[in-house]
Amino acid sequence: MAPNTGKEKTILIVDDSPESIATLAELLSEYNTKVATNGEKALTILRAEIPIDLLLLDVMMPGMDGFELARIVKADPHRSGTPIIFITAKTDVQSFIQGFDLGADEYITKPFESESVLRYVRQRLG
Repeated sequence: MAPNTGKEKTILIVDDSPESIATLAELLSEYNTKVATNGEKALTILRAEIPIDLLLLDVMMPGMDGFELARIVKADPHRSGTPIIFITAKTDVQSFIQGFDLGADEYITKPFESESVLRYVRQRLG
């Protein structure tokens, strides 16, 4: 049996920072990654019936923020089980609480440690 390379799993990275996107895409190169720079673009990808196994969401983005996107995803019966990991600069307690109340599996603050992100992703994707 061939080793699991992760390439059969797809992660949607939603962030408006080109630096964060580049860092996360490189870090998660063992997986298929899709990228959206805002919530509206992420919804387009999610509605295109592309299988998404995990969402990495920034909170602060122009237009629809990560919290609103998470609310929409968790309300969709076809996507409600999709794991969500917030990766954000919002470090206040209320944001942590809101993220977990919306169904987040993890809440990672920026700047993030690469090993922590990989560990959380691997835990969620098996």
